[in-house]
Amino acid sequence: MNRRQFSQLIAAAGLGQMLPRGHAQTAPSTSGFRFSVMLWTLDKKIPFDHCLEIVADAGYEGVELVGEFHKWSSEETRRVMAKMRSLRLHFDLLSGVSSGFTDPSGTSALLAELTAQFNTAKELGSSQINLKSGPRIEGLSPDAQHAACVENLKRAADLAAAANIQILIEPIDPIESPSMYMTSVMEGFRIVREVNSPHVRVLYDFYHEQRAAGNLIEKLEQNFDLVALVHVADVPGRHEPGTGEIDYTNIYKKLAELKYDKFIAMEFYPIADPTEALRKARLDALQAQASVRTAS
Repeated sequence: MNRRQFSQLIAAAGLGQMLPRGHAQTAPSTSGFRFSVMLWTLDKKIPFDHCLEIVADAGYEGVELVGEFHKWSSEETRRVMAKMRSLRLHFDLLSGVSSGFTDPSGTSALLAELTAQFNTAKELGSSQINLKSGPRIEGLSPDAQHAACVENLKRAADLAAAANIQILIEPIDPIESPSMYMTSVMEGFRIVREVNSPHVRVLYDFYHEQRAAGNLIEKLEQNFDLVALVHVADVPGRHEPGTGEIDYTNIYKKLAELKYDKFIAMEFYPIADPTEALRKARLDALQAQASVRTAS
């Protein structure tokens, strides 16, 4: 791919959004990849509104939250949504559900919390929420634990279908959370296949899976139909791609080959200036995508 071909690609992908505020912005990307940022990874000393501005200035369209909205009043929610609109951003994913889906006796609590979260998601314009499995339950065999996960998520899927929301289950690596039940993306895929609902899918976090087991691309390729979102950070350190051992260029190429058209969410601690780090991460992904298009 030459410079002219890449320039054409980034123009088509809406990279005009990377210009500073006040410059003309293009419509969201129609090139396949879409980009968002998990906001908690930016410096907690940076005010919330400034974080949104960083995301917009880096050319992103999506923002993901981990529960910040739980503390917002109605007035604050309206103010935040006005700010989001002014920056042409939207919330693509909400986390913040404390209930897991491992406990066979915890179904009622899970469904009640999900109902409240679905209402919040509608208010904030998000169509996806994130769930962690929760801890292993003492006394349950692995098969019984798996069955409880499937049954709870089937119940949750019925609620999600009625609300037109998608639940994304996310495995968390055992180094970060030793007590977590679902620590492998393969268990996530197995659960979702048995739940058998389009309203329950997998959030494939490459950072967590690399720490847990590796073999990232083969798992992606073999289970691509169940992936509704991917999260990006390098290992070790959870910093931007290129600082560690994960070959994100090859991952992006595989996503492009598979015609992935959902969000790629950056969930890394920037070493560099946050705007520049996010901008580079987005450009690198688009360049990898462009190389696949040029070769085909």
